[in-house]
Amino acid sequence: MNILVTGGAGFIGSNFVRMVLQEQPECLVVNLDKLTYAGNLENLEGFLDHPRHVFVKGDICDGQLVCELLDRYKIEAIINFAAESHVDRSIIGPKVFIETNVSGTLTLLMAAKDKGIKRFNQISTDEVYGSLGPEGKFTEKTPLAPNSPYSASKASADMLVAAFGHTFGLPYNITRCSNNYGPYQFPEKLIPLMINNAINDRPLPVYGDGLHVRDWIYVDDHCRAIWLVLTKAPPGEVYNIGGNTERPNIEIVRKILQHLGKPESLIRYVNDRPGHDRRYAIDATKIRTQLGWRPKVDLDQGLAITIDWYLRHRQWLEHVVSGQYQQYYQAIYGNR
Repeated sequence: MNILVTGGAGFIGSNFVRMVLQEQPECLVVNLDKLTYAGNLENLEGFLDHPRHVFVKGDICDGQLVCELLDRYKIEAIINFAAESHVDRSIIGPKVFIETNVSGTLTLLMAAKDKGIKRFNQISTDEVYGSLGPEGKFTEKTPLAPNSPYSASKASADMLVAAFGHTFGLPYNITRCSNNYGPYQFPEKLIPLMINNAINDRPLPVYGDGLHVRDWIYVDDHCRAIWLVLTKAPPGEVYNIGGNTERPNIEIVRKILQHLGKPESLIRYVNDRPGHDRRYAIDATKIRTQLGWRPKVDLDQGLAITIDWYLRHRQWLEHVVSGQYQQYYQAIYGNR
């Protein structure tokens, strides 16, 4: 199978590319990435020159480029990871989220329709469902109710994908996953941010009371679920992917400090971000029963693997935590 992976130099995308190249010897991966701040060729170290990997620097909003790649490499499936993905950044500057997450997805869909692509897999998020109360979980039937510019852009993209399936018969699937963590995650998200700060004995900024709840999943488990959906799922289906590991943020932060042998005095509670959803929880019954997927890595094991990876890759951290990152960090946390 020849596949186009968009955003394949980012966190989840690069882990997916690595997995496919290691485990699927018949698969050619064409990797299209714009290489914005979170897209990093170092994430693909050891695989850039792989004989079944073609990297192309480019924008998913460039329809001519996308069509050329689909033709040149006889692409059969598109897996769309490419996205602006951080809620805080969407609050500061929402425009780019619409450009990439909505217009970019539309460009890919139009090319997929015109070129007769056999499967379009949209990688989405549980954030499109909004916020939960203390009980219950998101199912695939939960109405979309996004609360941030980021989640609104992802919900819009999901609806476009489904509309192209209904209107034009484009074979598609949508996956909505809970919070990912693992190697190569840019240190703006909770777990790598806290690891990076703790390693360097800097304060760990925790929003509000620290009791916002998220369902955590190790990135490799997510990637295996995506491959199953690509190769085994009937078209037109939506699948929730979750680790069944709900934890309040403060518990995650304390686990990181404990693993690193750092004091809890490093924790700093800061003013909450606007519109912060209180709780997410995923019901992944559908993908478990229909496709036989199960997560293999539990939270404690995954956190240990992740923290140890960052400790061994200090140079990678130093490279990605650039001056631009420092400006962003100050903008987000400096006045809280």
